[in-house]
Amino acid sequence: MSYLIETNRLGLRPIEEHEYLDRYLDWLCDPRVTRFLENRFFPTDYARLREYVAEKSQSTTALLLGIHIRERGHEGWIGNIKLEPIDFIHRRGEIGLMIGDVESWGKGYGREAIAAVVSYGWDTLGLLRMTAGCYAQNEGSRRAFGACGFRVEGRYRKHIFCEGEFHDEILLGLLKEDGVPLAEPIEGEL
Repeated sequence: MSYLIETNRLGLRPIEEHEYLDRYLDWLCDPRVTRFLENRFFPTDYARLREYVAEKSQSTTALLLGIHIRERGHEGWIGNIKLEPIDFIHRRGEIGLMIGDVESWGKGYGREAIAAVVSYGWDTLGLLRMTAGCYAQNEGSRRAFGACGFRVEGRYRKHIFCEGEFHDEILLGLLKEDGVPLAEPIEGEL
C-alpha cells in the first residue's frame, strides 16, 4: 500500500470511493465517534458518503486522507484527517480530525496525524498557517492539537449545541514560524 505521507507508525493516503466505506459509514453512525462532530446532525448513507469522498478527492482546496496504522495494512484504517479549506492565496489551511476506531483512542495517533499533515502543508503545499477548532469539552482533541504546538487563539462562547447544552468552541492556530510539530506520541491523547 502506498501512502502520500508516512510517519513512524502511520500512513496517510487519499480515500478512494470504492474502498472501506462500510467502515467509514459505521464510524459516522457511532455516537461515540460523532459526539464532537458537526455531521452528527445529518444522516449519512452509503451513497452520500461516496459522493462526499469523490468530491473531496477531486477538489483542489481539500485534502481528505485516511489514517492507517502501517503495520496493519488495509485493516489498519482507523480514521481520517482533512485539510480544508486550503487557501493558497493566504497560505493557510484548516485541519479536521476523526479517529473512528475507538480502540485506537488514547494512543497518540491523532497527534501523529496532525503533525504529519502540518509538516506536509508547510513543506509541500507552502502553507504558513494552520487552524483548527474543537468543542471546549473535547479534551482529547485539545491535547492532540496542543501537543503539536497549536495555541488557543479564541473562543466562540456558547457556540455549539451538544448533549442538550450550549458549549464554547475553541479556535486554535499554528504558524510555521512557531516550529515543527512534535513527532513522538504522548500518553493519553486522542
